[in-house]
Amino acid sequence: MLDLNRLKALHAVHVYGSVGAAADALMVTPSAVSQQIAKLERETGARLMERNGRGVRLTDAAGLLAEHAERILALVETAEADFEALRGEVVGRLNVSAFPTAVRGLMPGALVSLKQRHPDLWVQLNEREPERVVREVARGELDLGVIQDWLNRPMAIPEGLSKATLLDDVADVAVPAGHPLAGEREIELAALRGEQWISGSPGTVCHDWLVFTLRSASLEPVIACMADEYPTQLALVAAGLGCAIVPRLGRDCVPDGARLVPLLPRQSRRIYAVWRTDAARRPAIRAMVEALTESSRKQENAWAVN
Repeated sequence: MLDLNRLKALHAVHVYGSVGAAADALMVTPSAVSQQIAKLERETGARLMERNGRGVRLTDAAGLLAEHAERILALVETAEADFEALRGEVVGRLNVSAFPTAVRGLMPGALVSLKQRHPDLWVQLNEREPERVVREVARGELDLGVIQDWLNRPMAIPEGLSKATLLDDVADVAVPAGHPLAGEREIELAALRGEQWISGSPGTVCHDWLVFTLRSASLEPVIACMADEYPTQLALVAAGLGCAIVPRLGRDCVPDGARLVPLLPRQSRRIYAVWRTDAARRPAIRAMVEALTESSRKQENAWAVN
């Protein structure tokens, strides 16, 4: 009988294109992936990997087996979901991922609530950019993800995934305390022409969105500093090194040298939980979504008070 873990390793190499990338996705070492495939070769009596320059590639036999593995793994997941739904118990394991500010701002409250209510559920959390989260949820490598998109630049959700809106996260512009507009009640985006900007790294959602938004307002972005964490961006703003657009979920304490002012037009991002529709029957998925919804509501209430 074919071993499911070995089929999973083969399928990961097929999807990601290399042993190293498959190991990263499965959160194991490359040597562990190679050993699983070597055992699968002995089980099947077929050569599954062969040398290709400095790396390896899958044989035709491996490609055929990987296609079967995809269907087998999907059936196993469906069977597990049906069995959990039949028992009606929130148990087992969830692999969950979220983008950095959601890990910091939403996940602690959600995970504490889950641990208190469902002690037999084990949640493994890791941090990922939204595009990667969507891919890994769609492929079955993650059970649930928390992603974001900006209302002026929505993200396409692949067929087969379900989503629940958690909250709308409004963004304000951060300017140095001595900036001429620091005392305004609102700032038109167009009024920031000629400013230097502090942004996330190129290729991140927030960097790409900032460039898109500024250019949509006919402002050519001049990026003075790049930092992926919003508290770091606020520290750079406070030092007088530029302006930044900072969502409320991304803030910690605002430094004395920075001022946050609402933007016109209003800028906000929507934060979602996503999961495979076929897994929606799992009580653990429902419990995770409920905990995230509750954590999001508490966050919105805290913003309203402040």
